[in-house]
Amino acid sequence: MEIFKLLKTNPLLSVSLALLLLFSGIVLFATEFSYNAIESASLWVRNYFGYFYLYLGLGCVLFLFAIALSPIGRIRLGSTDSRPEYSSWSWIAMLYSAGMGAGILLRAVQEPVFMQQHPPYSSTLSPDILALEFTFYQWGFTAWAFYGLFAMVIGYALFVKKKKVRVSASIEDSITNPLARNGIDIITILTTVFGLIAAIALGTAQIKGGINHLTGNDFGLGAMLLLAVFISLLAFYSAWQGVNKGIKVISQINILVALSLLLYIFFTSDMTAILGAFSKATIQYLIDFLPMSLAYGPYDPGMAFLTDWTFYYWAFWLAWAPFTGIFIARISKGRTLRQMVLGVLLVPSIGTFFWFSVFGTSAFQLIEGWGGYHSEFDSVFSSLFVFFGNYPMASALNIITLFLLIGFLVTSLDSAVFVLSMFTDQGRKTPAKSHRLLWSVFILLAIMALLWLSSSKPEIDILIVVQKVLIITSLPFALFMVVMTGIFLRNVLRKQ
Repeated sequence: MEIFKLLKTNPLLSVSLALLLLFSGIVLFATEFSYNAIESASLWVRNYFGYFYLYLGLGCVLFLFAIALSPIGRIRLGSTDSRPEYSSWSWIAMLYSAGMGAGILLRAVQEPVFMQQHPPYSSTLSPDILALEFTFYQWGFTAWAFYGLFAMVIGYALFVKKKKVRVSASIEDSITNPLARNGIDIITILTTVFGLIAAIALGTAQIKGGINHLTGNDFGLGAMLLLAVFISLLAFYSAWQGVNKGIKVISQINILVALSLLLYIFFTSDMTAILGAFSKATIQYLIDFLPMSLAYGPYDPGMAFLTDWTFYYWAFWLAWAPFTGIFIARISKGRTLRQMVLGVLLVPSIGTFFWFSVFGTSAFQLIEGWGGYHSEFDSVFSSLFVFFGNYPMASALNIITLFLLIGFLVTSLDSAVFVLSMFTDQGRKTPAKSHRLLWSVFILLAIMALLWLSSSKPEIDILIVVQKVLIITSLPFALFMVVMTGIFLRNVLRKQ
């Protein structure tokens, strides 16, 4: 009864759920029509706004570094005597688990090898270094700049201007129309939910692929549904416990396990080659960052490559930026803008660069030792498990990876449930548990429906469809980000 009362008295919640149900119904009963419409719309966005995404990404990186190095960077999120609510270790663990999570496992081997086998453009660099450099580019400063910009603007609104935890709070002093503000929040909720169900569905597919690889069996839809239920229950329990007792603890465990996995591969591989590749690719990334970000001259991979990779990544990071940025803002109370911005831009980027250097360089050496490449690492879902098969204790590594995948999916889901609950519970920093329950249940049902639809329509890749929805819904955020940044800059300059 409390849930029905909640829906009746909360227009933002009820309208968001109604739109999600409407979209789900259309996809369920008009699957082929929906697929064609989404495919056309996503291609239109990437074709006409892809380069705008590139320029926006570069602009975000440069703007954040400028803010961090300017007097504005001294602004503290909270009162002048506030100190960070979370230690640096807890803060980094939570922001990284929410912002990247399972993606670094999905792509750890597959993406560097793809870039080595299919260089994005002609270069005097070795294929190995170019592959790492371009992988760094797609997972580095720009991705975290999208997150960091939202975190900075929302953190300022939340802790300096004492606004509610909503994306619309960042512009409500300048845009007073309630329909416009509610529209921004509804789009944020829809995009967050689509991103979640796509990420959890893809993650469960990788876990199932790992289990199939380990056991030699071919588990199907039933196994994926059980995994989705298990992950959702863990995420609900974590979100129910809150940031301190749930999300923080699981995030710290994730990072410790990921570091252990990383160090094991590092120490059992050619450490000199890895460190050499890491340093060369990182330096080259810094040198080439500007022309790569503009796809300028010889650094232009061409429209087809950009559409399949960079434009898609930028749209994906943009789609995740509101929820991830708000979560980072929520855990950044007491830090200065300089501390938060530089921490978000540099620490996870450098960690990600080293991660891809370890797994990518080790995979390159395996391929060299085999005398050729025969698509061993082509699959996103099984490439990491195939990679571990070439190392001592492969079974243990695979089992640890399965648990780590579950852990990262849980921290992405629990932090998103917490943020969604803050949105719909009047922007409260600690939302009511009824909101956390409602969103946990709804997202679980959406994930199960997506997995079922994907299984029942094998001729249409439903998971790819949901990812392409993110590309479409990211466009309003890309345009809104320009407005939001302008309003933020005007507000802070007035206070200086």
